[in-house]
Amino acid sequence: MIPRYTRPEMSQVWSEAKRFQKWLEIELAAVEYYHDQKVIPTPDYHKIITNAKFDVTRIKEIEAEINHDVIAFLTNVAESIGDSSRYVHLGLTSSDIVDTAFSMQIQDAGKILLADLKQLQEVVKGQAFKYKLTPVMGRTHGVHAEPTTFGHKLAIWYDELSRNYVRLETTVANLKVGKLSGAVGNYAHINPELEVAVCKKLGLAPAKASSQILQRDLHAEFMSVLAIIGGSLEKFATEIRALQKTEFNELQEPFSKKQKGSSAMPHKKNPILCERITGLARVIRGYALTSLENQALWHERDISHSSTERIIFPDATELLDYMIYLLTNIMQDLVVNESQMMENIKKSYDIFYSQQLLLKLVAKGILREKAYLMVQSNAMKAFEDKISFAKIVNNDPEIIAVLTKKELEEVFDFSKYQANIEETFKRVFQ
Repeated sequence: MIPRYTRPEMSQVWSEAKRFQKWLEIELAAVEYYHDQKVIPTPDYHKIITNAKFDVTRIKEIEAEINHDVIAFLTNVAESIGDSSRYVHLGLTSSDIVDTAFSMQIQDAGKILLADLKQLQEVVKGQAFKYKLTPVMGRTHGVHAEPTTFGHKLAIWYDELSRNYVRLETTVANLKVGKLSGAVGNYAHINPELEVAVCKKLGLAPAKASSQILQRDLHAEFMSVLAIIGGSLEKFATEIRALQKTEFNELQEPFSKKQKGSSAMPHKKNPILCERITGLARVIRGYALTSLENQALWHERDISHSSTERIIFPDATELLDYMIYLLTNIMQDLVVNESQMMENIKKSYDIFYSQQLLLKLVAKGILREKAYLMVQSNAMKAFEDKISFAKIVNNDPEIIAVLTKKELEEVFDFSKYQANIEETFKRVFQ
């Protein structure tokens, strides 16, 4: 991933040095097991443990000649150990090291993403309570429906983030597995206890069954969850973008004093951060599709998945880390134009009370279809003539013949759109 969209901590997880370090940890854990089993003499064991190291530049030099990264790594490590290196990588195959280390990297990336999500949740929660009863027009099909509150919108977002946290936590846990089972996973040259011991030392569980590799449904699940989370972030960003339109002017993403919005138009304040999140979510969805296609490999394995995973896993986790960070900052400093929200509500001339009026008429014994037509005709007239719906209804002889003055006052009670928000907050934030 390009530096523009990469944060240092997540980038470090996928660095070459970090990957080789994990490979070395696995090899040394296997050496320790073999020493405990009296396979490796103690002098050789101490020589390996004391001297084993690698050099990234040297590994690249060797790989350029032999075209195999694991052998290049082992050759370089052997250079630091000497003759005792014959005890390194005993009975193992490349994927024993690569896939187990891959799981370890995913654990590290997962911890960062889970912490990111938790921070975003807390910011959204704070804003939800701050704007708990702030009226905003609810829109369906992009058209005014009925008022809700901005806090209610944010409670929905928080609830979705909570589900995403559980999804990510679960899929990261599912990938907390390693495999050291040999060339086709049948332990032909390895005692299964080696796998158990090494995985335990590394904080992993041994795969219940494996071929030469860990099965890629695990990785496809992980990437799919990243895509779902990206989709949620895109959803939130899209709502902010939509409500920042000049005609709405209800929300604005942060815009610093020195920031410039357009090279041609000095007046512009564009939602570029939310647009960036929207665009990057598309990239992660594409990566998820690739991971799904990586499930079907030939027989005990082929290598068609390897090249793609070197790209999509670092990129997707780095992108999501950046996107969550970006949205957290947006939500922290989000500009909420409460007065404009109320002004926009007024633009519908109170026709959003139509359902309350409909229910009142039905409660008084009017057939629903007839009541619907009575209300609809008045609502259409109010909007077309730009007259208050309440004023038209209070002058409709057919309606005032059915409803008392008190009942009509109850129809036009705005507080009903805020009254039961507390119930949602109890369910979401309990």
